[in-house]
Amino acid sequence: MSQIIDGKAVSAAVKQEVAEETARLREEKGLKVGLAVVIVGNNPASRVYVNNKKKACEAVGFQSFEYALDETTTQEQLLDLIKVLNNDPKVNGILVQLPLPKHIDEKTVINAISAEKDVDAFHPVNVGKIMIGEYAFLPCTPAGVMRLIESTGTEISGKQCVVIGRSNIVGKPMAMLLLHESGTVTICHSRTKNLKEICLGADILVVAVGKANFVTGDMVKEGAVVIDVGMNRLDNGKLCGDVEFESAEKKASYITPVPGGVGPMTIAMLMKNTLTAAKQQAGL
Repeated sequence: MSQIIDGKAVSAAVKQEVAEETARLREEKGLKVGLAVVIVGNNPASRVYVNNKKKACEAVGFQSFEYALDETTTQEQLLDLIKVLNNDPKVNGILVQLPLPKHIDEKTVINAISAEKDVDAFHPVNVGKIMIGEYAFLPCTPAGVMRLIESTGTEISGKQCVVIGRSNIVGKPMAMLLLHESGTVTICHSRTKNLKEICLGADILVVAVGKANFVTGDMVKEGAVVIDVGMNRLDNGKLCGDVEFESAEKKASYITPVPGGVGPMTIAMLMKNTLTAAKQQAGL
């Protein structure tokens, strides 16, 4: 039987670290940290995420600035707001909640955010820095996954690491982070052949494919560390991940649950990125 990796506990530890450093820097250097969150339209899931981010800011001692824009906001108006936030010294991090309404081009918006304030690490400059290993910020979910793996005491160096999923937000940066830690990395996706055989070779298996219960226990190597990034809602309303938990748990040495695994880490790492941005902008 595997040990459950408690994302709530690990994320609470990250937030505690951020809160302590924020308080110290405010006292010693007069540094105030501010995060601006922009939401366009009224997507209910996006609203939940934005509210959670505001609560997290409060918990760690950041100022949070929310800009809730109407569904009919034009791309031009959104870009004008980003320009203002780029130049506002009180704002250290800018986060535009995705998805955006269809008439707004996400890529244009992401590219408009100053790379120094891009605490999601989606800007091409930050993506390039991750590639060469000279990054300031990491995309929040992959960074959270790395912290969860670290919490188990697992050595990544020399291990066979398999990432299922090739998105720009999780799969690709996840592979790069494991590679920077000297893991031997295989990226799998919807066209991968012999997926089961590849998964059975994985010492560390990260699943971010967006399909409920996609990976089953017979695809998991005995003693593997299994990280489930998926968040899917079944017809009965229950949440589940991309990994079939009951069968995978019997094989893994460590496994993340859904909910309560990777999810809480994303916002904790966003707080960490925002503090890093504030320190850099202050020359600390």
